[in-house]
Amino acid sequence: MLNKYKKLLLICTLLFSQFSFASEKTLIRIGALAFGTVNWELTAMQQAEMIETEHYRLQVIKMANPQAGKIALQSGAVDMIVADWIWVSRMRSLDKDYTFYPYSNTTGALVVADNSPIKELKDLNNKRLAIAGGELDKNSLLLQALMQKQGQAEVFASIEKVYGAPPLLSQQIQHQRVDALLTYWHYAARMQAEGYQILMTGNEILQGLGIEVSVPSIGYVFDRSWANNNKVALQAFLANTKQIKHTLCTEDSAWQGIKPLIRAKTAQVNQLLRQQYCNGQVLSWGDKEQQAASKVYQYLKKLSSDRLTGKAENIQAGTFW
Repeated sequence: MLNKYKKLLLICTLLFSQFSFASEKTLIRIGALAFGTVNWELTAMQQAEMIETEHYRLQVIKMANPQAGKIALQSGAVDMIVADWIWVSRMRSLDKDYTFYPYSNTTGALVVADNSPIKELKDLNNKRLAIAGGELDKNSLLLQALMQKQGQAEVFASIEKVYGAPPLLSQQIQHQRVDALLTYWHYAARMQAEGYQILMTGNEILQGLGIEVSVPSIGYVFDRSWANNNKVALQAFLANTKQIKHTLCTEDSAWQGIKPLIRAKTAQVNQLLRQQYCNGQVLSWGDKEQQAASKVYQYLKKLSSDRLTGKAENIQAGTFW
């Protein structure tokens, strides 16, 4: 009889250990745009069985737009979103303990028609420029900074700016209602596949400003205290995002698996999107990149008159994870 009790006790102990182990998995709730590039990676992770590992269980919550993601993070509805570090720094100045881990180096681009008379920035004089992202779009502000540096402040002032959603602005240039388009990288890649020319990329704008180091514009954003309490799970998730990005860039079968999300109408569009996506891999993230980010911050602070950055003189400590 004693042996039976010992066996029963052993079985219960093993079952309890299994349940305990399962309960130790950290639930990571991530808010992601349904058609954003982050969703490409998350779908690939699901196909590679990385949604649930020994350290975490991922729950993807679809967001209607970037602003909805920020609201969800602030309300506690999600643990993580993808946003830019400028927003993180501004929120830290308002006593929010958010922090940033880089996701992509890929930036937007200035697009013109193949037969456009616009061959360099000075040719934008008195032209109509469509700008995705609104008046405080970072690429637009940095373009203004570059033109000021080149002695073309009056040219930038002469430009008629048209703001709107990226898909609508793509139609505007296609119907020749605007002369140039400053838009997000994946829209620029689709335009390029249709014969439009990339006059300048966001990274080239930075280089023109003397910033030679790639500065990730967007990244995973989460609460620092939450990160410290779930460090093992978070590090495992971030490592898997790097792995899946590498897989998408090196294994054709993995890229084929997300083609329905990419919605590439032609093989050329598909190729350009993959090329630009892979060019955005963050291979280095340290002091040099963060010092370069500080220079970008100063340009954005000055040209937005604090409307984008807030009143803080510098990037807030703790902004970068």
